[in-house]
Parts: sequence; structure tokens; C-alpha cells
Amino acid sequence: MTAAPPPRRLTVLELDTERGWRGGERQLLWHAQVLSRLGHRVLIAARPGEPLAQRAAALGIPVVAVAPATELDPRAAIALRRAIRRERVDIVHSHTAHGVSLGAMACLATDARLVITRHSDFRLRSNIGTRWKYGRVDGLIAISSASKNAMVASGLPAESITIVRGGSDQSMPLVPANRETLEALGVPTGSPLVVQVSQLVQHKDPLTFVAAIDVARAKVPSLRAVLVGDGRLRAEVERAVVERSLHNHIRVAGYRTDADALLASADLVTLSSEEDALPSVLFDALFCGKPICATAAGGVPEIIENGVSGLLSPVHEGAALGSAIARVLANPTLAASLSAGARRRASEFSIERSVGRTIAVYERVLGVPIVGAMRDN
Repeated sequence: MTAAPPPRRLTVLELDTERGWRGGERQLLWHAQVLSRLGHRVLIAARPGEPLAQRAAALGIPVVAVAPATELDPRAAIALRRAIRRERVDIVHSHTAHGVSLGAMACLATDARLVITRHSDFRLRSNIGTRWKYGRVDGLIAISSASKNAMVASGLPAESITIVRGGSDQSMPLVPANRETLEALGVPTGSPLVVQVSQLVQHKDPLTFVAAIDVARAKVPSLRAVLVGDGRLRAEVERAVVERSLHNHIRVAGYRTDADALLASADLVTLSSEEDALPSVLFDALFCGKPICATAAGGVPEIIENGVSGLLSPVHEGAALGSAIARVLANPTLAASLSAGARRRASEFSIERSVGRTIAVYERVLGVPIVGAMRDN
């Protein structure tokens, strides 16, 4: 009997062409770190000067500079193909929509296999370009059932898509912000603090957050809320805060590097999305044991068990979300129960578990056993 081959270690190139720093970039960096700890060789292809490239370099992860001018930039694809050949890459793993095109072109005439993770629950565009690039993909990963359903509705075969939910780095506790930081954000000692970390864009629906805080403060006048994040709706959000006379209750804090510390300081975490495939900020909230009040958008119900690890409200309904916030803040027994439920739920969303399931996709694509593969469902 022929012995089974020993599990392989891979060279994986993680590809992300986005600007800025959001949940997807953070997930990618954590993913790369876990792969490295398992003994795989990891490179990150990213735009030079962007936070992902800078943070990867600071961690000692090799960075391949890629700066496509358009989604179908042939020069960028040729440069990336050279890196794939030079570094003998086994897997190119794209984490962005535009990266699918670049990865598909770059993998041509190489031995590398292309895997993509789709981090949204938006439908794909229906055109020949979409059909070509997704036809070149060897492994399709959706981060939630909502994400998979959108891909299937776009014409991709359900049997070709694997759901691999993301996770948080649970190796170290998040350290709460100090008193000086909170006071600078208008949060006096003793005031219950509500924190939302999200982009100020339509699919995160920050105006519903403002409406919810307006409802909640009528029942819990001492509450303070901090909205961490930036985006094209910021001016509209700030105008809504003024119009509702909430300037003493809501601070629109913009993008901050201490978002994790602010979340760890919260008495309650919210998310008001209208669409959201699988918001990773909720993984952190679970890990911190925070009571969570969120809208039941996209993949949120796949994270939060309503009434157990959080309270869910219908999308766009600020009154319902606000009532849920007030209910938790006014009921310490309920808050403690949701906190305990959150901590129990957190173990389902560790980054190690997510990476193990991703490696199982690599294993199927390559047809050989791979170190670190997690083969459960």
C-alpha cells in the first residue's frame, strides 16, 4: 500500500488592490499571519504606501507592489505574473472585486491557482468580463450565506462556492481606551457608552444609527454614543445630529486608529447596516463580551443569535433599534446575559478557524494535503 503524501506547505500570494483600511484588509493581514505561523510562505500584493502594505511590511511580511490604474491594467498584470513565477506561488488569493480581474490575468501561463474571497453580498455585474474572470477562478469562497446567495443569483454555480466565515484575532484581549480619550470624545464618567464602528456609506446606513440614538436617549438621557468611521455620508450624518439636537449625545469621531480600544470601552455595540455580508466588527464585539444591538442585514443573523448573543432589529427601523438599545442599557440582567452569550459565541469566529477552512479550499484546488486544513463543515 502506498503511503499518503505528507501535508504540504505552500507559497500563497494574498492580493488586495484597495486603498485605505477596512475590515477586509484587517482580515487579510490576520489571515496572512496565521498562514505564516503554520509554516506557509506568504506574500501580500498591495498598493504601495497604503495601510495594508505598510502594516504588512512592519510585520516582516514580504510585499509585492501592485498599483493597477484600472481593473484591467495589463502592465500591473504582467508585473504580478513575474512575481508569481519568480516566487513560485502556489495560490493567488484575491480579496477584492477588482483583484479578481488582475489575478485572473496574472495567473495566465503560470502554475498558480486562483482563489477568491468575496466579502460583499452585492450581485455581480452581468457582462462578458465578469463571466471571463470568474471562469478563470479555481476556488470560490463566500464569507456568509448572504454572500453566497448573491453569487448564485449572479449566475455562479452553488456547488462551486464554499462558505468560509471570517474571524477575529483572539490571541490578546482588546485594551479599553483611557479616561482622557473618552472625555475628549464627550463621554463623561458614569455615562453608558454606545459605540458603532463602520464606514459612513449607504450600505452601513449611519442615518439609522442617528435615529436610533435619538430614540434611545429619550429613555436613557445619560447615554453617549461614538460613531467611528468616515465616508461620503459624513456631512449628512453630522447634519442629522444637529437637526435632532444630538450634539451632546453623539460624537462623529471619523477614522481613528484606536477604534478597537473604543469598542472595548463600550457598554453596548451597535451596527445599523442595510446590507452587510458578514461585518467583522461584530467578531470583536463578541470577543469583548459586549451586548450587541444590530439590524438583521445580510449575514448579521449568521453572527448574532437574536436574544442570546445580541438583539436584532429590522433594517432601516431606527425606532426599533433605539428601543433595543434602551432596553439593554436599562436592564443590567439582560445586558449580562447578552454579554455571556457573546463570549460563548466568539469561539465560532476565531481567525484560526477561518484560516483552517480556507486552507481546506486550497487543498481541494491543488488536490494534495495541505498543512493546517480544517475539514469540518
